Formats: sequence, C-alpha cells, structure tokens
Amino acid sequence: MNDKPEHNKLDSDDCILPPEHPLPADQLGRYSPERDFHAERDIADYVEGQARGEETVLNVERVKTEYVLGDAYEIWDVHTDKDRWWVITHPTNLYSQRHFPSLDYTLSFHIGLMMRVMSRSEKDGDDEASPFDEVARRQVQAAKLLERAIEAVDFQSVGMQLRECLISLVSAVRRRVELEGEVERPKDADVVGWNRVLTSKLCPGERNDELRNYMRAVVEKAWPLVNWLTHHRNANKTSSLIALDAVDAIVKHYMRLLSRERHDRTDQCPRCASRNLRTFFDIAIAPEGAYFESCAECGWDSHPGYPDDEEDHGNGEAQ
Repeated sequence: MNDKPEHNKLDSDDCILPPEHPLPADQLGRYSPERDFHAERDIADYVEGQARGEETVLNVERVKTEYVLGDAYEIWDVHTDKDRWWVITHPTNLYSQRHFPSLDYTLSFHIGLMMRVMSRSEKDGDDEASPFDEVARRQVQAAKLLERAIEAVDFQSVGMQLRECLISLVSAVRRRVELEGEVERPKDADVVGWNRVLTSKLCPGERNDELRNYMRAVVEKAWPLVNWLTHHRNANKTSSLIALDAVDAIVKHYMRLLSRERHDRTDQCPRCASRNLRTFFDIAIAPEGAYFESCAECGWDSHPGYPDDEEDHGNGEAQ
C-alpha cells in the first residue's frame, strides 16, 4: 500500500512542455536580450546581396566571436525565408547549414579557405603595388639563400641581401614620412642615421621615449651584424638565422609604427567614452550613401537618420 499523499502526484495536464513547433524565425529577435542593430543589419544586407534578391533575412544572431592568432572572427546564425546560414567575418563569407551543420568545422574550413584565397591573390599579383614590395622581395631572397647555403660565401650572400633590405626599408619609410626642411638628411645607405631621424618623427615626445630608444637600439645592433655577416669569412648558419630574424623584426616594427595612428586611434563614444566604435556604411543615407559609427558598448551611433523618420517624429510631436 502506498502511504504517500495523493497531492504529490502530478497530473500530465499540469506539466508545462515546450511547444510542438518552434518560434517563427522572424520572431526570434524579440526574445534576444542583447541586440546589435547596425551589425545585424550589415550582416543581413550581406546575405541578401549574396542571394541576389532570392532570399529575405528573417533573423540575425551573433553566436560568438572566436580569436585565432590575434584575429577576431565573428560568427552569425542567419535565418532566411528559404535557408539557414553561418556567416563568418574577416573576410566575410557564408555557408549553408544544410551542408555545414558543425560550427567548429565551418570555422576551421573558413579560416583555411581565406588563407588560401589571400595567398593565391598575393601570388597572382592581385594586390595593389606597395612601397614595401622591394623590402619583402629581399626578405624572401635572403630566406631562400639561407635554405641552400653551405659555404661561407653563401652565408655572406644572405648578409648582403639583409643589408640591402634594411637600406630599402628606410628608403620606403622616409617616402611616407613628412620631414621638416631643416632636418639633416643622412646618406641613402646610412641606415642607423636614417633610423634616428625616422624614429624621432614616428615616436615623438617624452611619452615615446622608451619606444624610440628601443627602435634605435635594435637597429644599431642589427646593422653591424648584417655588415659583419656580409664580409666575414667564418659566416655560418646560426649567425645568418639570427640576422634574418633581427631584420624581419625591424621590418615588422616599422610597419606597425606607420599604421599606429589607425591601430591606436583614440576616438571615443560621446555618450560612454568607450573606444569600442565600429564603422558601417548605409547606402540609404542621402545623397549617395555614407559611413557612420556605432558604439558596441552603449548603442550610440552617428547615423543621421532618414527623412521619413524625421517626418514621423514630427507628426508624433504635433499630435
């Protein structure tokens, strides 16, 4: 005999079960606590553009952001009236979830595909000419020479390419840096002298003392090393490898200095002072489309709005 009270028994009618049919895709966004309107619209416009008008986006949801080797990949789950897509950024591409059901697999596939596409573009010469093409060419030549080097003269050839690489580097940098007329200009092959001039311009003031001193020290140590390697009868693989790494580092340092204004931008949101501002483009902004900024933290944006919105707003005030 069961002594448990009857009120502990549950009737099947008292159970709350999930609905037999999922929510319509166009209603999902209503129940999302975090929305990013401009980013979602950007992704929706991309998908509809790729579909050439044959599909309409019903819902866009950012699933997560994955960081791989310092690069951020945003992953979006997109419902349309005909299909469901993964959209992954950097650069942006889309994948049907019917054929790519696994998100992790899709991300790995995307990263590998984009690396192959970018590599092929570089080989085919699709990229625009760069003032650093000669620098890159000499870096590649030095590495190839080192791969085949056996005798001391072979390693000396590596040193010669690295020496010319540094000369090409300061030449390319000074063409992109405006120097005052009274600045004393060293000879073209004076890498150390040019490095001091360029770092004074690229790393000015007391707040950049440590960065400027580092750049000067690393070049002033690497320049004698590559010259020694060029002429020394006992040049060997180890010294060549160290010299190659040193020159590669200097090239990367200068590339970062030249782009630091973009990477170290200090634009802040006027509402919350966050630096997490994103840039979007809206073709509907009169007269021919324009870029605007949006804050990822508080939702502020610099979008000017649309004439219809202003008219509706004005009508609302009149009422």
